[in-house]
Amino acid sequence: MSRAYVIGAGLAGLVAAERLSASGRDVVLFEASPKAGGRCRSYRDDRLGRVIDNGNHLVLSANRAVLDWATRIGGREALEIGEAAYPFLDLASGERWTVRPGRGPFGALTAAARPPGVSAPVLMRDLAGLLTTSRTRTVAQAIRRGPAWHTFWDPMTRAVLNEDPEHGSAALLRAALLRSFARGSKAARPVFAPNGLGPALIDPALDLLAGRGVDIRLRSPVSGLEGGDSLRALVVGGDRHVLGAGDVAILALPPRQAASLLPGARFPEPGRAILNAHFRIGDTPLPPLLALIGGDAHWLFRRGDVVSVTVSAEEAAPLADAPREAALARLWSDVAASIAAHGGTPPSEMPPARLLRERAATFDQSPAGAAARHAPRTRWRNLLLAGDHVATGLPATLEGAVRSGLRAADLALRAR
Repeated sequence: MSRAYVIGAGLAGLVAAERLSASGRDVVLFEASPKAGGRCRSYRDDRLGRVIDNGNHLVLSANRAVLDWATRIGGREALEIGEAAYPFLDLASGERWTVRPGRGPFGALTAAARPPGVSAPVLMRDLAGLLTTSRTRTVAQAIRRGPAWHTFWDPMTRAVLNEDPEHGSAALLRAALLRSFARGSKAARPVFAPNGLGPALIDPALDLLAGRGVDIRLRSPVSGLEGGDSLRALVVGGDRHVLGAGDVAILALPPRQAASLLPGARFPEPGRAILNAHFRIGDTPLPPLLALIGGDAHWLFRRGDVVSVTVSAEEAAPLADAPREAALARLWSDVAASIAAHGGTPPSEMPPARLLRERAATFDQSPAGAAARHAPRTRWRNLLLAGDHVATGLPATLEGAVRSGLRAADLALRAR
């Protein structure tokens, strides 16, 4: 039986390993770290005494690949689909509103779907700029600054691209919106993981793969690839794994690590950092998802008695390189103000908290970075690429990661 090697046990690697093992392939999965899941995993934090995700991810009902993945591995019951309603809070003014996309393709233009003070003609003008601009332009070059800039386009760009509008690719933002909000409320419902993303998207996959006999090797970094006209061997520690006739490999690593194993191949530069702060608060009147403007935090997620806030593109935010305690204090101020704005009484002192900085949380999602994405095929017919940085047409999202893993596995199965 031919063998498949998957390098990297993040979401894309797990998806590829599942598809390959389902076809009857003998699969070996290498992961450099002690845990699988990459940037999409859950763990118990001792300081909080709770299970938290190592990063916040917004999944939408339009993300069919992610939902199908959860169903396939037995994790679908760990996800809940909410209402297509996105509450906003302006921390500077105290103003609150909710964006509710309507039904169908024109649902994003209804009065309930528009931020306050934004007319349908203004939003149509903005959308026209985004839809007709070239792949070489940024969001700021495609959309004129106007009434919707501060209340919609700036927070949306940071949330989707982990970039500020002056750097983020208009084409990538367009791709994400055309698959979600532009299709109306049915495609724009947020998907929540009450117990964390790990129990929904990662842990069941590991159990499934182990049950199929997949050889999962953690703490096993691949340090080299050897080849000529095709990939011939993987170097793992002091061992060489020689590929036989019909064997294939999938490289599912972030751009920087992938580039170190494939000299000469073109990959996007690493993108910006994402800052996440988690606070164990207790009961609050906060919604499960809240968009914040006018402060330091961009998005707030509530899961049980833990409230998490996210700062996207940290290098372009006021908190850039702030010391841990200073960053936590400022983000706690945003959380406390959010609780008060929703009629609650925040604790007088900051509760137990955890600050996590994810360096290079995404690939560079500027127009130049998007243009540098590699196709799933490489110069070696028996080596494929997977990961959200591979050319999927989507931004660096969980949906892109799943789709890339499926695509790489399907190509590998045909590379006999």
